[in-house]
Amino acid sequence: MFAVTRLRVPEAEAGGLAADVSALLAVLAARPGFRDGELGRCADDPELWALMTRWDGVGAYRRALSAAEVKIAGAPVWVHALDEPGVYLPDTDAGRPG
Repeated sequence: MFAVTRLRVPEAEAGGLAADVSALLAVLAARPGFRDGELGRCADDPELWALMTRWDGVGAYRRALSAAEVKIAGAPVWVHALDEPGVYLPDTDAGRPG
């Protein structure tokens, strides 16, 4: 499964985002079930970013987010998160052929 967290980051605060996300990804990498993650900036809106992570499953993702070290490392990133659903299953896992 993969998770997408969209972030609204004012231009004045964008300079520190990459370092904050790198620290978060380092902590996530130590959690069971984490596969990889990346940060991207919207081509059409420079204040909109997306953090995409891949996991072995929803359970691994949710357990990772409940870990204290993840909450601490994630706080400077998630303060910018948009309040919207962000966990997705590949089409084959969602019951579609494929």
